[in-house]
Amino acid sequence: MKKNERLKNEVAALPHKPGVYQYFNSNDEIIYVGKAKNLKKRVSSYFNKIHEYPKVNVLVKNIDHLKYIVVETEADALLLESNLIKEYRPRYNAMLKDDKTYPSICITKEVFPRVFKTRNIIKNGSQYFGPYSSTYTINSILEIIHELYPIRTCRLPLTKENIEAGKFKVCLQYHIHRCKGPCEGKQSIEEYQNDIEQVRKIIQGDANEISKMLYKEMQELAAEYKFEEAQKLKEKYELIESFKVKSVIANTIVENTDAFGYDEDENSAYISIIRISKGSIIQGYTIEYKKRLNENKEDILVMAILELREKLQSNSKEIIVPFDIDFPMENIKVNIPQRGDRKKLLEFAMQNVKQFKLDKLKQEEKLNPDQRAISILKEVQEKLHLEKLPMTIEAFDNSNISGSSAVAACVVFKKAKPSKKDYRTYNINTVQGPDDYASMKEVVRRRYSRMIKEGTPLPDLIITDGGKGQMEVVRKVVEDELNLKIPIAGLAKNDKHRTSELLFGFPPKEIGLKPNDQLFKLLASIQDEVHRFAIKFHRNKRSKKQVASELDSVKGIGEQTKNELIKHFKSVKRIKSANFEELKNLIGNHRASIVYNYFHSDLSS
Repeated sequence: MKKNERLKNEVAALPHKPGVYQYFNSNDEIIYVGKAKNLKKRVSSYFNKIHEYPKVNVLVKNIDHLKYIVVETEADALLLESNLIKEYRPRYNAMLKDDKTYPSICITKEVFPRVFKTRNIIKNGSQYFGPYSSTYTINSILEIIHELYPIRTCRLPLTKENIEAGKFKVCLQYHIHRCKGPCEGKQSIEEYQNDIEQVRKIIQGDANEISKMLYKEMQELAAEYKFEEAQKLKEKYELIESFKVKSVIANTIVENTDAFGYDEDENSAYISIIRISKGSIIQGYTIEYKKRLNENKEDILVMAILELREKLQSNSKEIIVPFDIDFPMENIKVNIPQRGDRKKLLEFAMQNVKQFKLDKLKQEEKLNPDQRAISILKEVQEKLHLEKLPMTIEAFDNSNISGSSAVAACVVFKKAKPSKKDYRTYNINTVQGPDDYASMKEVVRRRYSRMIKEGTPLPDLIITDGGKGQMEVVRKVVEDELNLKIPIAGLAKNDKHRTSELLFGFPPKEIGLKPNDQLFKLLASIQDEVHRFAIKFHRNKRSKKQVASELDSVKGIGEQTKNELIKHFKSVKRIKSANFEELKNLIGNHRASIVYNYFHSDLSS
């Protein structure tokens, strides 16, 4: 039986029930796993149309056969899908990209437990809290713990037998009051374990209970006139209160809640979880999902919520999300807050995920310098709705003073960076007087006529320095005369001669730009560069013209001699002040006599 016919029969046999479907390739490998409220309806949708996204069409082309599992509820389908994806890691599923190991806090399973930061999870009965994607958060928690409680930091095997045998001696930590010396039996197991229990509560975000207990004990000691002991508790109490001020970001009514932030780009989705207990953040973590088939954000977020809650062992009954999702798990309240403390928590989660995305982009730019350029060019493409990425951008500008020495310049940017070897300057030949439109027409015509003749690759975008008039002039040459299809944009400046707007389309429309955007900075730099280059060429031309006109009056010397003099002395003024010997050494006795006598004839008479 042929593949298409077999697949048709398999799809026809699917039930109208919730479940999970698996697509296999010809090697019997799972290439995609999906969930469905209605298996038959969902799977049929893959085969009865041409899809908008090419990746989906590629997936369908590679499906050799399929299998399915019927479940009772949508929630069961969601959990089964998540487990199958993690187990088989299918090629076309959005995959968790988590190659970075984040630290956790470990409380060891020992008679006298240690508390420390680790990236290695060892299943030996120890307790792990985390992971924490913020090093600052985990370090702050450990700092407050070691300030409050003199927990040992050594790795000695402190068993009851070893301590009684006197195998250990107290170290420096004991003498600076950072440890109570359990290694010599100076601290009981009960007292130490009580400290560890309070440490556990702090890590879990329950600092309020410890604070109340310390305050009560402090008051009782003061009432018994035990002021020295009360003072020690007071110091602990103040540290706890200080920690609470730093960690509490919401009213303590908000407890046992998970807030999720979401952001995405073309290839990845980023999801952040902030876990809150009694108004305090106790954990924060961010993951990245690599998109495979242009999955929608709702499905990715649901998958990530399952992943993160399992990873952080969360049993919160409330989740806060930035947009509506179909989350079928029972006894879980989904909240999209519009105001209040929960809104603040959502904003905090969104802030974290955006920062994660920004940091990742910066890291990629360091590893691949072209990454930032491509990102900006994609923004240009999106803003102007271009068919392809504008890898080569050319910009034009004219320069003249009252029509004299009229010139124009063309600068070329490749991958958003100046390509100076491709810059060109033009003397205006066919235009009399200050006519910018006619000058632009001449230059653009000359530029692209030559490129067509020589078979040089044409630019992906042309930018004119000016408004709608300049754009129309360029369009007439490019489209009407040369029959080229090159997008044309215009950059206009404000009264302060600063880039103010981007124009595109015919008739031209203003494209919104923010002055702090990288796109705006790129366009402004292109405009500034072409203006600088045109003015520089114009100044050089005027300067040479002025110099040449004076030397032209010297009868008896040619162009080569003039060039030698200018190249050596740099200006006519220096030629005038040069003595005869200097001139003779450069251009010989005969020509030196002509030049020297010309500039010094008044002095000799």
